[in-house]
Amino acid sequence: MDSLKGKLALVTGVSRTNGIGAAICREFAQKGADVLFTYWTSYDDEMPWGVKDDEPEKIKLELESFGVRSEKIELDLTKVSSIEEVFKYAKDSFGTAPDILVNNAAYSVNDNIETITPEQLDKHYFVNVKAVTLMTQAFTKSFSKNYGRVLNITTGWSRGQMPEELSYVLTKSTVETLTYTLSAALASKGITINAINPGPTNSGWMNDEVKASLLPRFPTGRLGEPSDAAKLAGFLASEDAAWITGQVIHSEGGFKNGDD
Repeated sequence: MDSLKGKLALVTGVSRTNGIGAAICREFAQKGADVLFTYWTSYDDEMPWGVKDDEPEKIKLELESFGVRSEKIELDLTKVSSIEEVFKYAKDSFGTAPDILVNNAAYSVNDNIETITPEQLDKHYFVNVKAVTLMTQAFTKSFSKNYGRVLNITTGWSRGQMPEELSYVLTKSTVETLTYTLSAALASKGITINAINPGPTNSGWMNDEVKASLLPRFPTGRLGEPSDAAKLAGFLASEDAAWITGQVIHSEGGFKNGDD
């Protein structure tokens, strides 16, 4: 369980205890990694699921219970200055640059070709494309070791049409393009970069109606849980995954998409 011992992981978008980001942090901590995570509760406050003010602190304390160091920082990733701030915070707090970067933070508000607006498209772009790209750039520039991992959380846009999430799909598809395009360039530096599509995940946003509609489409007979994506992230961050890069891995339990 110490496969990540001595590593520092930076995970973005970790506001809620039942989110995928928190689950990834737990998986890393259980494997011995120190963890720095970012959160932005203003976003979750605007969403139907909401967030409690003490959730980030609870996550930090839980990670520390595994015997690792953990720090958190509240950041608005729509601001370019936040990128430099978090990497400086990592160096000041841990004395080193991160070994692992997980671009988990996302902006997602449903829209379609009839309702999409320039403002909403920009909000998706700022977090899902611009921040991910600049975080990856900063990670690469700060990197001076022979072991590095970048993990991008994406969605199932390539597995089935998602016309009611147009801005989200347009910007998340760019994450996969970035993953593929950078794989060779980063490999020469000792960094792998991969993307995870966790499929529909029971991370707090599903109501009973949504769960009932999705469950029959899972041949395993259960919904996806945050720990499912986290276990894959733990593997991809390990030495055992050193030969895997530039891949989009669909970890969704055989979920039957709308086009299936």
